[in-house]
Amino acid sequence: MQNGVSIGGSTFEQALATLSDMTAGAVPITKAEYQKRIDKAQTFMRAQGIAAIYINAGSNLTYFTGTKWYASERMVGAILPANGALEYIAPAFEESTLLDFMVIEGRVNGWHEHENPYRLFVEVLGRMGIGANTARPPRVGICESAAFFIADGIRAQAAGFALENARSVTAFCRARKSAAEIALMQRAKDMTMAVHIATASILREGITTVEVEEFIARAHRKVGAPGSYFCIVLFGEATAYPHGVSYVQTLKRGDMVLIDTGCKVNNYISDITRSYVFGEATERQRTVWNSEKAAQAAAFAAAQLGVPCEEVDRAARRSLEADGYGPGYKLPGLPHRTGHGIGLDIHEWPYLVGGDSTPLAVGMCFSNEPMICIPGEFGIRHEDHFYMSETGPRWFTQPAHSIDDPFGLKA
Repeated sequence: MQNGVSIGGSTFEQALATLSDMTAGAVPITKAEYQKRIDKAQTFMRAQGIAAIYINAGSNLTYFTGTKWYASERMVGAILPANGALEYIAPAFEESTLLDFMVIEGRVNGWHEHENPYRLFVEVLGRMGIGANTARPPRVGICESAAFFIADGIRAQAAGFALENARSVTAFCRARKSAAEIALMQRAKDMTMAVHIATASILREGITTVEVEEFIARAHRKVGAPGSYFCIVLFGEATAYPHGVSYVQTLKRGDMVLIDTGCKVNNYISDITRSYVFGEATERQRTVWNSEKAAQAAAFAAAQLGVPCEEVDRAARRSLEADGYGPGYKLPGLPHRTGHGIGLDIHEWPYLVGGDSTPLAVGMCFSNEPMICIPGEFGIRHEDHFYMSETGPRWFTQPAHSIDDPFGLKA
């Protein structure tokens, strides 16, 4: 125990024994909700004058159809017209497998290995009533996550079509989470927070970052996740580098500890960072820790419905600059954006960063992590996520309590 809270003092097995499966009652996204997503996209496309979009394998395909498929060198995806039924395009030999993974049913347009899938794509558009027109080319969106070779291949076949980024459609739909999505994200974040608390309890002098990462993976499995979706563990000076260093570190008393990790629940992601000191905090560590907490609070307070995303970033930077950091991205200070959207992807639109003028709307979900980096000393990142409710921002997890009691466990 440190200062009356659980930082250190437990073995791996003792800490794991405090955890149990937390996935009971987590409800997957239903087929009806996938259909509502398609309907919403088509309504938006008609309003914007977009004739069709190509949805590539990956998180966009999962979002709209429930079909999980890994993006590879072969074109696999869905064609969603503004009017009419969604159809798939895939290698002919994968059709049976695709049908097995499919949640939203649709015709599969198969191409053999010696055939050109991009020509097939244009042919399918024509059959859907979206034909080439040099006078008034129909607008066709290409999934923003599709590899260049797919977009390039389509462009070579698409004379008489106006190709554009489908992000206007995909981001519009995905950025506004439903109650079911928020519930899954809440469960994932609750699970990762339990893992954070257990992890703090196993810290000891001489433990390595690799050992802590291994424990976190086991702990995520214990609470019901497949394991850690990602994991960053940093000690001491290495905490000044937002996404880590190449070498293994060994914990010493007085080190700042930074742990950033998350898991998945029914495809939805958690992402939480905690920073605290192993041993007694110095006055320097305490002051910087409190400045980070104030910046995170300033960002949250600024996140009101209708406010542009970039204003949230500005609020965090104003708080930090008032404490002598920056200005802007200058170090010591905050070298990256204040936050990112999250959902099926760990980083998705919109972003809490200068230049993103997207108005905050109900259902949007964000990280809030205005990290302070001090090269040569340490870094501190408090990362919690919030979602926009009908009445404004609401935390998924409560921010860190204090440097001496980060998890608010002190009696």
